[in-house]
Amino acid sequence: MNVKLWTIISLLFMSLFVFNSCSEKDDNFSIWIGGSPEEVDFWEKVINDFNAKYDCNLILVRQPTYTDQRKQSLIISLEGKQQNPDLFLMDVVWINQFIQSDWLEPLDDFAVKSKFKTEPFFKRVLNLVDKYDDNLFALPVFMDVALLYYRTDLIVQPPETWEQLKELSLRIQEEQRKTNKSFDGFVWQGAQYEGLVCSFLEFIASNGGSILQNDSVKINSKENIAALQFMQDLIHKYKVSPENTYTEMKEEEVRREFQKGNALFERNWTYAWQLHNSNDSNVKGKVGMTILPHFKGHNSVSTLGGWHIGMSKYSDNKEKAWQFIKYVTSYEVQKQMVLTIGWNPGRKDVYEDKELKKKLSQLNLLEYVFDNTIARPTVPYYTQISEVIQRNVNNCLANKIPPVEALKEIEIEMKNIIKIYGEK
Repeated sequence: MNVKLWTIISLLFMSLFVFNSCSEKDDNFSIWIGGSPEEVDFWEKVINDFNAKYDCNLILVRQPTYTDQRKQSLIISLEGKQQNPDLFLMDVVWINQFIQSDWLEPLDDFAVKSKFKTEPFFKRVLNLVDKYDDNLFALPVFMDVALLYYRTDLIVQPPETWEQLKELSLRIQEEQRKTNKSFDGFVWQGAQYEGLVCSFLEFIASNGGSILQNDSVKINSKENIAALQFMQDLIHKYKVSPENTYTEMKEEEVRREFQKGNALFERNWTYAWQLHNSNDSNVKGKVGMTILPHFKGHNSVSTLGGWHIGMSKYSDNKEKAWQFIKYVTSYEVQKQMVLTIGWNPGRKDVYEDKELKKKLSQLNLLEYVFDNTIARPTVPYYTQISEVIQRNVNNCLANKIPPVEALKEIEIEMKNIIKIYGEK
């Protein structure tokens, strides 16, 4: 079925569901949430506990599993100025678009009135994505970053630089291929999709490069050329990353290869840690996790991911909606989130919890990475920019065009996008 048609049908169904529910009780309000069945089950419990504690009637309306469909259903509702949903989750890259479209209710007055403090949250994350013109429009519910996974049975010390990663990959790969022809040095996300933008951003930023600076295009720089050349060389010159990096490698493809025991290093999000250490994993007990490498003379960076909660400007239940925002971002619920489903909390103070630190050794690492994370361009036309980067960087990884040509083309197309969408 056509994705747009499917989204419209889903939206109609969700609207009917909310309307029918609200007809039974006039204090109903709704939150739209998607994701896996396990994630939705967790949200149902959180919402049921909230309703019982505060004698409210918050209704969960399930969105599609896929991120793009979730976004589209929200856009249709918000563009139509519908009262539902009152609350919703946003992928970190949607927030600026929703702010610029004037769809989000500012949270500052609610915070002041209820003496809500933002100090327990990661200041860097709030400033990067949740605030605009010093106004607060969203709060992080759970966050994500990319990390480097490595085989502790094959190397003693993880690499600090990309050059060290390459050298270790060459040496260990040669040894392992004597008994495992499928073994690769480094697997990472290089297919043409959003994950490639995240990988690309980490490579260039760890070489001092950037995509945008104050809405000015900075993509075609010597730092970025060198970083993209290295990405291409990992596949074609050094051959430590497989040929299907640019055709197939997304999160799950990368995870499965590493988990089979077919790679020394893996770039992936935090969800992979639990799966790598599951009973059916070939690398259980043989996996380490650390920050991503950097180029000499620069610092490691990791792309910020995760989901943030916002309130619709068109909600007619704003006080109750704010009550749930406070609840779901509270210390107690954020801790429950870690223990129940393994999500990384949006609150910085939860990472200092003694019980969690005993159970989850990676919390210190994650806290450090979140304090040094980098966001994708926070502009309302990010979707258009992302498509341009994906297409041209992927062409470069496929060895169809050299890095210089790829970045020149990205620069031209980005400037055209800014002319169309960026002028006020």
